[in-house]
Amino acid sequence: MTAGTRLLRAIPPEFRERMLTLAREVSFPQDARVFEERGNADRFWVIRSGAVTLDLRLSESRSVTVETLGPGDLLGWSWMFPPYEWDFGAEALSPVRAYEFDGAEIREECDHDPRLGYALIRAVAEVLAQRLHAARSRLIDS
Repeated sequence: MTAGTRLLRAIPPEFRERMLTLAREVSFPQDARVFEERGNADRFWVIRSGAVTLDLRLSESRSVTVETLGPGDLLGWSWMFPPYEWDFGAEALSPVRAYEFDGAEIREECDHDPRLGYALIRAVAEVLAQRLHAARSRLIDS
């Protein structure tokens, strides 16, 4: 595991090692669309290097950046909850290397071992709470 994988460090070592056996290393070139809003959310990533922007389409020709993610950040959480559709779009701001996880496979692992499921839900909930706090702070500051 490389430095900067906060989500994976938040999970107890026994589960982290098991999850990493299910990961595959992927890369995205700069400007590549990783996923589109309302698309099928069937996977997630932990960014190892590079940066990804989350965006929201306001119209056909206009979108707004919601957040920029970097090394160690979780990219994608919609794979956890039905209807398994992305709430945002994502684009590589620079070349990106990441661990990719199959959402259905991880959900199945969590079903088989509720301790893993609890650890993962807790780690993802912490990420979501931090992002909500950051979004709230940005709104107050603007």
